Amino acid sequence: MANVPAHLKFTKSHEWVRVEGDLAVVGISDHAQHELTDVVFVELPAAGRQLKSGESCAVVESVKTASDVYSPVSGEVVEANQTIVNDPSLVNTDPYGAGWFYKLRLTTPAEVNALMDAATYTRQIGG
Repeated sequence: MANVPAHLKFTKSHEWVRVEGDLAVVGISDHAQHELTDVVFVELPAAGRQLKSGESCAVVESVKTASDVYSPVSGEVVEANQTIVNDPSLVNTDPYGAGWFYKLRLTTPAEVNALMDAATYTRQIGG
């Protein structure tokens, strides 16, 4: 598995967040995609949707199973990554880069502080 990037924050349910100003970029961790195996379908939230922290907002399906994706923070979806809808394998090959799921405008930026840092997340997944 790839190293866990130190600049990201993580949830117990394996979503990651990268803060860029007042925006948060969200995806699933390398550990999560590895557990899912080959991702074959991704359903993302629509732009304009308001999300609350912990709300189910996306679905990722693999050859093995389907899993809900939960929003790690609250905000308004400003962009969904259509590239992974067209090529779901990017979730497997580049989970921290081109495989991101959506971007949202943070409504409660302090929620990011409650997420795990990379070292804590690495310990959680047994790294």
